Amino acid sequence: MSPGEKLDPLPDSFILQPPVFQPVIPYVTTIFGGLHTGKMVMLQGIVPQDARRFQVDFQCGCSLQPPPDIAFHFNPRFHTMKPHVICNTLQGGHWQAEARWPGLALQREASFLILFLFGNEAVKVSVNGQHFLHYAYRLPLSRVDTLGISGDILVNAVGFVNINPFMEGSKEYPVGYPFLLKSPRLEVPCSRVLPQGLWPGQVIVVRGLVLQEAKDFTLSLRDQSARLPVTLRASFADRTLAWVSPWGQKKPISAPFLFYPQRFFEVLLLCHKEGLKLALNGQGVGATNLGPQTLEQLRELRISGGIQLYCVHP
Repeated sequence: MSPGEKLDPLPDSFILQPPVFQPVIPYVTTIFGGLHTGKMVMLQGIVPQDARRFQVDFQCGCSLQPPPDIAFHFNPRFHTMKPHVICNTLQGGHWQAEARWPGLALQREASFLILFLFGNEAVKVSVNGQHFLHYAYRLPLSRVDTLGISGDILVNAVGFVNINPFMEGSKEYPVGYPFLLKSPRLEVPCSRVLPQGLWPGQVIVVRGLVLQEAKDFTLSLRDQSARLPVTLRASFADRTLAWVSPWGQKKPISAPFLFYPQRFFEVLLLCHKEGLKLALNGQGVGATNLGPQTLEQLRELRISGGIQLYCVHP
């Protein structure tokens, strides 16, 4: 892309922001596009040995004076006889009636993964894969545009993602695949062995960032004979996204082109009995037919191109 070239406009629903690694605490950041139903914030970190308390605030702005309203205040406390979590809402400089949850599922000197899932009427919070609490909104979710983290906490990563678009209507938590495995970045090209192939219901997750001088991005699935029955290719030169057959035939995908330099992206592939459904940045954009026997025969996931990888699952 030339220096003066403008990016194509994207619908707000397709915009995601990059994950943040090892932020300095206290940390405050804007939530791109604000909060809305179906958005999820992931927090990975460690509770220090001498931790007393920390807080995660979903705020309506970031002013210092007057202090902003806080729609959802999540405040774990470790220094009492019985560790617990306090949740509350700050409006007009005044705290409302606090809600208390005992049985805190966080421990000192332990790592954690917290998911904040924003629904129609309440935010649900899970800790290490287990539901912990839900908190009904007292201020409109649409007012929230800022995330603040402070107190006794070591944060490894903060991620902003849309929930699995293929699981609409589900009451279960979406799986929060960590952004960090052993390091913030994975090697590219990247390969993942699929010893049992793929099966209906399985979701492939790829998250990354497009590099400055990138030419293309390719995600392919290989069978035992090293054939490529499934290839998803984004060409940055002509801004096209397509399924590519084993014989080189292209089937264009009609969707906003997301793969621009320094833009974060998320690719989801849902396996079903007829093939694969595709979602980009949490929005479903189509499918390709393969058949159940082809799914079972796929044994390797390969990713290449001018990208920086943050997460690959499986």
